[in-house]
Amino acid sequence: MTGCLLNNIDLKIVCDIARQAGAAIMQVYQRDDFDVELKGDNSPLTAADKASHQMIMAGLTQHFADIPVLSEEGAEIPYEQRKLWSRFWLVDPLDGTKEFIKRNGEFTVNIALIEDGQAVAGVVYVPVQDKMYCGSQNDGCWTQQGDEPPVKVSVRTIPTQGLTVVMSRSHPSAELEAYLKDLTVAEALPVGSSLKLCVVAEGKADLYPRLGPTMEWDTAAGHAVVVAAGGTVTTVDGGPLCYNKENLLNPYFIVKGRLD
Repeated sequence: MTGCLLNNIDLKIVCDIARQAGAAIMQVYQRDDFDVELKGDNSPLTAADKASHQMIMAGLTQHFADIPVLSEEGAEIPYEQRKLWSRFWLVDPLDGTKEFIKRNGEFTVNIALIEDGQAVAGVVYVPVQDKMYCGSQNDGCWTQQGDEPPVKVSVRTIPTQGLTVVMSRSHPSAELEAYLKDLTVAEALPVGSSLKLCVVAEGKADLYPRLGPTMEWDTAAGHAVVVAAGGTVTTVDGGPLCYNKENLLNPYFIVKGRLD
């Protein structure tokens, strides 16, 4: 992770920005109480989402002024404007707000670099664990726990006893049960936020079928991390999961480790 460069972008700077955003989140998380608003789609919003967004926007603007930013908590940017972007940051300042509210620790800061519709680099930071995931096309996938040295990680070969399947902690799905019916599943692992992709990337799980709604900012950073670790993220029919569509809702997708 140290000195990780992608197209003249130092991802260590992006990791530092994610840590700063995580610290802002933890200031709210450690309060005895905090207010929860509902956005137009009835999804929750807290002061932590807002504080993280402001920290990330300030950091990315300072260090990468020529690269636009699309953030979940930012102003809506018309497709006619953003369709001209060949490269931009795609940000979820606090992925897993429901997990944040439940205080189970399974929430993340997600910052992805998108080039020509593809997630080419991603940083996922887990504030409660002080754990960083960083992945890029050039440098592979790394994790870093606190101030310890970074460790390179990769997807694993399926254990002989069967698959460990990651599933959403907050969004159970009948479609998922049908999808898994003919597979040999040794363990079902409920996880919140983009950590679902990260546990596949670091070889703790083998498969994450997402047969429910997600937005582009939910997946982009984790997507880049998985691919950097040697895994795949595709639509259900095997096509590419692309970014900066007119409609930012993702299709259903499948995350795989080393399944062949």
